[in-house]
Amino acid sequence: QVHLVESGGGLVQPGGSLRLSCAASGRALDHYVIGWFRQAPGKEREGVSCISGNNNSTYYPDSVKGRFTITGDSDRNTVYLQMHGLKPEDTAVYYCAAQWVRITTAQAMCEKEGEPDYWGQGTQVTVSS
Repeated sequence: QVHLVESGGGLVQPGGSLRLSCAASGRALDHYVIGWFRQAPGKEREGVSCISGNNNSTYYPDSVKGRFTITGDSDRNTVYLQMHGLKPEDTAVYYCAAQWVRITTAQAMCEKEGEPDYWGQGTQVTVSS
């Protein structure tokens, strides 16, 4: 079992940057695919960046490609989401999630093929002037 805790959210102006962290405890993240999802009020949950812990393969949907980067730090057992060029439409609660690496891939997780087993509590990101 793995416990996930997100941090790093906040208020940022359009065009600004934020880095979110997803700290894991319980098991090493290289056993999992880790995904960042977001959900805005009245909208469906969207996978925005996913990384496979065993080979570092990543996946990004077109909505964030070129602006968001997901990376993992095995020493800290933490996954980061670096966000640049933020837009008001990026405003949402951001969650990290984990699924065992043997039953999913980064692309499958971000495209919501199956439900991850583990979720963090979420962190709010607000992009506004």
